[in-house]
Amino acid sequence: MQIRTPREITETAATVGAAKANLTVKNPSRLLLASCLAGVYIALGGILSLIVGYGFPELTEANPAVQKLLSGCMFPIGLILVVVLGAELFTGNNALLIPSYAKGSHSFGLVMRNWVMVYIGNFIGAIAFTYIMVYACGLTSSAPYHEAIINIAKAKVSMTWLTVFIKGIGANWCVCLAVWLALSGKTFFEKALGCWLPVMAFVVLGYEHSIANMFFIPLGMMEGADIGIIEAITTNIIPATLGNIVGGALLVGAVNAYIHEIRKD
Repeated sequence: MQIRTPREITETAATVGAAKANLTVKNPSRLLLASCLAGVYIALGGILSLIVGYGFPELTEANPAVQKLLSGCMFPIGLILVVVLGAELFTGNNALLIPSYAKGSHSFGLVMRNWVMVYIGNFIGAIAFTYIMVYACGLTSSAPYHEAIINIAKAKVSMTWLTVFIKGIGANWCVCLAVWLALSGKTFFEKALGCWLPVMAFVVLGYEHSIANMFFIPLGMMEGADIGIIEAITTNIIPATLGNIVGGALLVGAVNAYIHEIRKD
């Protein structure tokens, strides 16, 4: 199989980013719907990683890395769906709109507008899927999933702000590297493999992805975790989001735009 060169990948990212920026202005309703779908897809990956990762307690109790590996192998379905089906994911857009901005295709204000709109859509989609397709269905109402999701949610709000921020950088560095790898290929297999490897890595390493946490923390709260909404937002969602922006926009989008000389003509 023949894949794009690193420079071609970044040029493709600039083209994709310009199209996303253009959609923000010309058809915000389509952007919002595509953003909701991305939230749904990430939440789908979340519940799959939970069911499989925590479904073998006898095996994983003595081998904690096995649980992480099982969860990591399942979670990438969310990003694969986003990339292949053209949904709008905030964390992916953190990187994709930077090369197009560097090329002069649009203003930085439009970058921010896109990020805000997509973030809101991701939240709506993730929460709706979590309540309707997971909580209301009782997928996590019994052991071992009930205890597992409560413990996951509590752990996510128990870390320091700085720890979550740094883990947020790591998560979206991996996610946006996955997007870059997916852009290197043209077939479904190439795109899926590109998404799978880095995303699996970030899950195994325990990094913090803001949109994924819009599934894990609310589901834990629905199942009875003693976590307040303000606590969830201030201790996890905000630092994870800011870290995701740094990891995606700077470490992937800006770095690759600079290395491959993507700039105004």
